[in-house]
Amino acid sequence: MVVGMTAKVTLSFSDETIEEARRFAKREGMSLSAWMDQAAREKAVRELFTAHAAVVGRAGAELEAAALADEREAAMVDEALFGGDGRAA
Repeated sequence: MVVGMTAKVTLSFSDETIEEARRFAKREGMSLSAWMDQAAREKAVRELFTAHAAVVGRAGAELEAAALADEREAAMVDEALFGGDGRAA
């Protein structure tokens, strides 16, 4: 595709959806096509951000779990090395 060209597609919408889209486009001073393009782009960006947030959330939980496991392991090593006989300083 050449930069600036648009793809023409045929889509079907319910009467209610297309009337709402026309109303929103008019309110925002946009053509219906431009409004639909923007709406689709915004939906795609929301989907990407939602997926990204889920990955970051899982990574954060995994990092926290790993840190807690490290703390437990360090405590077990301290207990094994110094626990009970008064060597810990």
